Amino acid sequence: MKKYPQSRYFLLLASSFFLLSGCMFYSMAGSIPPHIKSIAIPLVENQTAEFAMAETVTDNLVSKFTEENILRVTNEKGADSIMKGVILKVDDGPYTFSKEEAVTEYRFTVSIKMEWLDAVNDKVLLTKQYSGWGAYGLSGDISADGIDNDGDGAIDGDDIDEIGDPREFATKVAVEKIAEDVLNDILTSW
Repeated sequence: MKKYPQSRYFLLLASSFFLLSGCMFYSMAGSIPPHIKSIAIPLVENQTAEFAMAETVTDNLVSKFTEENILRVTNEKGADSIMKGVILKVDDGPYTFSKEEAVTEYRFTVSIKMEWLDAVNDKVLLTKQYSGWGAYGLSGDISADGIDNDGDGAIDGDDIDEIGDPREFATKVAVEKIAEDVLNDILTSW
């Protein structure tokens, strides 16, 4: 058995300790300012003609934050932070065409401006514009339309969540992408 000099042994032991201790104390919520433990997500403002979009976006944001459990979702009076949003634009139009120039795929895109406020220190923590999209065809059956409706790389029978009304599914996908991007930015901005 080969003997290592004492300094090598110590270096190996110290490196292992720092590596393990760094992993033990890592936390996604650790990047959020320590005094912020809760978030309020009031109904977003809708500057578009798209019916019920404000409710859809707000519900998805609340669901995402509740699901991830990084910050406690509460009302504005008791919140350490507030997430406000404005739906700026909704685009719903042709995206892909066949050789005969017939539309084969539509893309539903939502653009939103979000602002995360520190209610305790009365300052803006994050202001950013987000955009999310979902695709759909006119076949009426998204489980057999040949389109990757949610951009996950799986199509039709290989994608178990592609069910329902094509346009509603595209709307849901667009809004869920935005909610995920907002949460990711909150976790990585600090």
